[in-house]
Amino acid sequence: MTYLFNDPAAFAADAVQGLALSHPDHVAVVHGGVVRATETPAGQPALVIGGGSGHYPAFAGWVGPGMGHGAPCGNVFASPSASQVYSVARSAENGGGVILGFGNYAGDVLHFGAAAEKLRAEGIDVRIIKVSDDIVSNTPENHRDRRGIAGDLPVFKIAGAAIEAGADLDEAERLAWKANDATRSFGVAFDGPTLPGAAGALFHVPEGQMGVGLGIHGEPGVRDEPIGTADEIAAMLVEGVLAEQPERAEGGYQGRAAVLVNGLGTVKYEELFVVYAKVAALLEDAGITPVRPEVGELVTSLDMAGLSLTLVFLDEELEQHWLAPVDTPAFHRGAMTGAAERPRRTAFWEAGADETPAASSESREVAEQVAGVLDLFAGVCAREEAELGRIDAIAGDGDHGQGMAYGSKGAAAAARQALADGAGARTLLVRAGEAWSESAGGTSGALWGAALIAAGAVYDDQAGAEPRTVVDAVDAGIDAIQRLGGAQVGDKTMVDAAAPFREELAKAFTGENAAEAILQAADVAREAADATAEITATLGRARVLGEKSVGTPDPGAISFSILMRELGQHLS
Repeated sequence: MTYLFNDPAAFAADAVQGLALSHPDHVAVVHGGVVRATETPAGQPALVIGGGSGHYPAFAGWVGPGMGHGAPCGNVFASPSASQVYSVARSAENGGGVILGFGNYAGDVLHFGAAAEKLRAEGIDVRIIKVSDDIVSNTPENHRDRRGIAGDLPVFKIAGAAIEAGADLDEAERLAWKANDATRSFGVAFDGPTLPGAAGALFHVPEGQMGVGLGIHGEPGVRDEPIGTADEIAAMLVEGVLAEQPERAEGGYQGRAAVLVNGLGTVKYEELFVVYAKVAALLEDAGITPVRPEVGELVTSLDMAGLSLTLVFLDEELEQHWLAPVDTPAFHRGAMTGAAERPRRTAFWEAGADETPAASSESREVAEQVAGVLDLFAGVCAREEAELGRIDAIAGDGDHGQGMAYGSKGAAAAARQALADGAGARTLLVRAGEAWSESAGGTSGALWGAALIAAGAVYDDQAGAEPRTVVDAVDAGIDAIQRLGGAQVGDKTMVDAAAPFREELAKAFTGENAAEAILQAADVAREAADATAEITATLGRARVLGEKSVGTPDPGAISFSILMRELGQHLS
């Protein structure tokens, strides 16, 4: 249970503020997250590492000399938005380019990727590292397409140490990928975490069972097994990780490994030490020498009851950087030469305020109507939050309802502010889309934000709108969702409802009957959304738990169909 919070929607931002105030020598708050409180040496690559909140010490706790230069911080279990990633990267970068590092999750890939494109367009060299250490989430030959869990720590530690030692962007990128490819993790859960303000956990494991193969965003295990003793669980984890131990080779891996036993939030240190005692004995039996092992809460999942084991199969180069000094709020090792003498930062990058383009009275009238739709969406998403979260928790991470509620609320507020600024329909939709993306984070935040921005491109700040404009805007939004997300019908995503909705809308619209056509298409979308219950997920976080998703519809498809029906009724 998460006990201490004010407004659940502000939990992540409040936590970041408190972290910075309690570690003023290490980090400073900027829009979207934190950066080092001290100056980055000119020309040094900036390692910007981030993801959703709820995983402390990942990621903001790892900002400091020898590790990260900045950390974008999304909402709980949701990726930071593209604008948050961009802001932190701009604040951290000092002429040496940027490495964006994150766990391999769909929302993070979308948002970090969009931020990278914007940075590159401004002439900044950007590289992307997607940590993919979780052995249950894909096959060994598809290691780089697995999800990232506790392996985030050693991968970013090694990359940060290389940068501190003088590596340029190319060399730091090479070492980060090398560390990722040498890292394997495997975990179990005994009970799920509880989001701030939620009445219950995202999932529960049956009495006497444990979920094997957990995710760190509240995803349950891929299968349930009887709980064993600490030694039996340690043996299962070691056996799973060592199944992918590389061959020993001259000049390469020689049987030395960085070892992490990681608590997810509720399993306490003494319990972890009991597990590590057996892990160490089993590694000795296998002829493996642990190198500077770490036991404790390293990458958490709020209050999840569970633990994971991570091994990094070291060669001399990786070991050197694993052992190097580091000084961050949550991770210290050795003495950082010269770190104390680095000057404190006194200025940070800030985005300029965008002027509101002039708009005609006709477009401002349309903008008022669009803002009413977004107010409606915010109310509907708040109403449906708990049920969407319940559906998502079965085979996902349980935050879809929360993300839709936060995103729609942010979009509605941005729309109202745009109206106050005299914005037309195009500008209002663009600002609302940016706000949805930033307020929600995650995959749904990226997709709905992109949809609103694409819809805005159909409108004109100097003109009114016809029924055709509404239909074209909806069509453009769905096109953006399909193009950006890359999903196809049958993948068990929002597209399974959006694609048939789009087809039916094109058939039903006669040129004047926008409301009726949208309602008719919404019925088709709901049927398609309900039918996703029989599909095994192949994309998104639910794909790892594909079989568990059978019998439950996709939450993104359901929320899309609900909002389209509400839109049609509103227009009627």
